[in-house]
Amino acid sequence: MTERPKLTQFRIEDGREGIIHLVFDMPGRSMNVFSNAAIDDIGAFARWLATSDVRGCVVRSGKASAFCAGADLPEIEAMLDTIRATPAEERIKVTFDHFFRLSQGLRELETSGKPVVAAIAGLALGGGCELALACHFRVMTTAPASVLGLPESLVGLLPGAGGTQRMPRLVGAHQALPILLDGARFDGAAAVAAGAAHKLVPPGEEVAAAERWILGAPDPRQPWDRPDWHPMETTAVSAGIAPQRARRMAETHGHVPAITAILDCVEEGLPLPIEDALAKEMDIFSRLVQRPEPRAMIRSLFVGRVEFEKRQRTDALPQLLPLVLTAVRDALETAEAAARGRGANEAQISEAKAFAGFTPSSTPSAPASPRAAAEGFWFEAPGLGGELARAAEILKAAALATRPYLTLVDGEAERIIDYAAITQLGFPAYTGGPLSLARRLMGPSAPYALSGPDYRSGRTK
Repeated sequence: MTERPKLTQFRIEDGREGIIHLVFDMPGRSMNVFSNAAIDDIGAFARWLATSDVRGCVVRSGKASAFCAGADLPEIEAMLDTIRATPAEERIKVTFDHFFRLSQGLRELETSGKPVVAAIAGLALGGGCELALACHFRVMTTAPASVLGLPESLVGLLPGAGGTQRMPRLVGAHQALPILLDGARFDGAAAVAAGAAHKLVPPGEEVAAAERWILGAPDPRQPWDRPDWHPMETTAVSAGIAPQRARRMAETHGHVPAITAILDCVEEGLPLPIEDALAKEMDIFSRLVQRPEPRAMIRSLFVGRVEFEKRQRTDALPQLLPLVLTAVRDALETAEAAARGRGANEAQISEAKAFAGFTPSSTPSAPASPRAAAEGFWFEAPGLGGELARAAEILKAAALATRPYLTLVDGEAERIIDYAAITQLGFPAYTGGPLSLARRLMGPSAPYALSGPDYRSGRTK
């Protein structure tokens, strides 16, 4: 047997009768996530596994809390900064090469020639779900916390390590789309019924069940790698996707490009062989993350949420939070009154607010967002008129009402307040929140706070 690889986020343990365990157990973390180091580990392990003489591999968590909770979003946010600093003509390639590493590692794992089984006790979300789907067999426990999910769309992203390809291949596009688009989850029973998992066991029995499967000498190939697998016909996939695409466009007006990107992945990927489909998924992902919406949503809906909840527990939310929320609420009312003064009726104002994203749309045939450029929000497109201009005016007025506070908050306080505005006022999440949007609209003239004992951190005394 070749020498075992040196891993930093996983460890290799011996099971019974020639079986090994790949244990995901990030040092110093209560929850496993797919960091860059963990991605490197998967690739190194998969390459070693293919050359080893082990009987098979059980993938499990060393944490009591979960199998894996997804990606390391702060690392992704930092990488997006790097991408923005890259010359424009090189960004797609840099993005593709960086983020495709996990997809490549998981593909090497499932083609290693060794049976690999996931023993899932706890959350398997995002990259954790994609790791499980790249295993040949999945055992889940009956514990309520044991779930499979791909919630990337909720922060403006798409599953970029095979989630848009393996999940619909296993359960069908109809059952996969709520998982991919809405953040829905399969518990153990639902996963087995749908075909996303194979066996359901009581908590504590998942590892033994996984080892028994390997000892049965199973075929170590995924369904899509077997001779009897036939990709779906392009016309059939497109016909199934079309109603969803129309419905989602009416709901979001195209303001959440992750939705369109996920549908593109499914529609364009399912008719392809898996290797080509995974490359297609990453190509679409690489273009999606060039847009401002994913970055804005990661910043507010993930980083801001974590910071908000942490500060809320210690009663240390920013002093300015209620003041900013009041300013935004008042600005919305003023913008609506101004629209009425220019002759807009209540239905037109309601639809303008819906188009901007403040409220659900009641117009099935509502227009889609214009796109000024890959880097711009819809309201930055030139020549807006009619309902679009009215929607942009209301949105910008609500954001710019926060201008007096921009120099009084640091980044953390800004994210916390933006998260609160999204969740408490319904401010459109795709913008990142009112402070973030105001800063973008004002450009370099809107610096962060550089001094002041109270507002630099945003904490109360």
